[in-house]
Amino acid sequence: MDPLDGHADAMRIALLCPPWIPVPPASYGGIEAVVALLADGLVDQGHDVTLFAATGSATRANLVATHDQPSPERIGQMVPELRHTLACLQRAGEFDVISDHTAPLACALSAATTTPLVHTLHGELDEEFALAYDDVLAFAPQTAMISLSHAQRTPRPAFPWIANVPNAVDLQRYTPRPHAVGAHLLWIGRMCAEKGPDRAIDVARDAGLPILLAGKMREPAEQAYFERHVEPRLGSTARYVGEADRATCVSLLHEAIALVNPIEWAEPFGLVMIEAMACGVPVLATRRGAAPEVVEHGVTGYLVDDYREMARALPLVADIAPATCRAEAQRRFSPKTMVDRYVRAFATAIARRGREAADEIAGAAPLGVLGPKASDGEQSPPALAKLTPARLASGEAKSMREPRP
Repeated sequence: MDPLDGHADAMRIALLCPPWIPVPPASYGGIEAVVALLADGLVDQGHDVTLFAATGSATRANLVATHDQPSPERIGQMVPELRHTLACLQRAGEFDVISDHTAPLACALSAATTTPLVHTLHGELDEEFALAYDDVLAFAPQTAMISLSHAQRTPRPAFPWIANVPNAVDLQRYTPRPHAVGAHLLWIGRMCAEKGPDRAIDVARDAGLPILLAGKMREPAEQAYFERHVEPRLGSTARYVGEADRATCVSLLHEAIALVNPIEWAEPFGLVMIEAMACGVPVLATRRGAAPEVVEHGVTGYLVDDYREMARALPLVADIAPATCRAEAQRRFSPKTMVDRYVRAFATAIARRGREAADEIAGAAPLGVLGPKASDGEQSPPALAKLTPARLASGEAKSMREPRP
């Protein structure tokens, strides 16, 4: 069997993951869960993969950790993220492509290298974020982007999207339920208005069913939301069981009648929905963001325009076969399907950069600032090796991009 499963030559791939949470995560961490599947899947296909991720990550790829310990409490801080990003980009010459799963910082800094960078957008393109990407792409127009859903592209359909690659679920961990359906509903997510744990409790109350809630509640804002909107609704028929690890999530899903997902935001994907489907659990969701692309109405769950309609839709859930949910998760959201799509996107980005290089040689257009990528055994290009935060702040990186006379 071809180790590349029908794909072209093996590639040298850098996977840049946020530095905060180990890969895969013990509990909360959607990006880390997806990158874990991607890293191992690429290795299994015969690619040479280097994963830049948090200390403590477990992967078949070559792991590079830039900090001594995971630091989820520092999420969003610039200095550790900058150091982590530079650790990858300073070695850009060693790779054929960089697969970036972090904030847009790496996109901007990638203007200082000729190695193609493919940026997967894991968040929502709200107004402020979209404007930030406008600026980044003006500075680094060579960036290629991957969306998780077509709905995610709506605010900026003209961005340099190179592929749409839905997330995958670990089908070996999220297994079909081994017994009959339980007697309660389930909500899993972050304690926030967008995810709607309070609305999920209201749905269960209107349907006359108990509900369990398993949610992340680490940040002060999440704690405040819980205390104000969720805790007053708890009781004998609505219980909060804490932030569940992956094994506990599977057990909770195995017992659930349905996953209730009353989101009120343009969610870019919704990993918990495919985790539920993989366990044979139908999904009841509001028709927002990517939900219509994930849940097939009447096949793997039901979609409503308003969460208040969910209680009336719940009796229909009984007609959905668990085996159908599992089969659809296997067909549409398997790790292999995701990895194959990423490989095709990487090959496209590499080919495009090759054409740009040819144009530069022909004098048609400037390609970048650092010249050709270093070959095996060579050091990274000197200009990038010396690229420091101080030089970035001084604007020197921008001057490096300007064509020489």
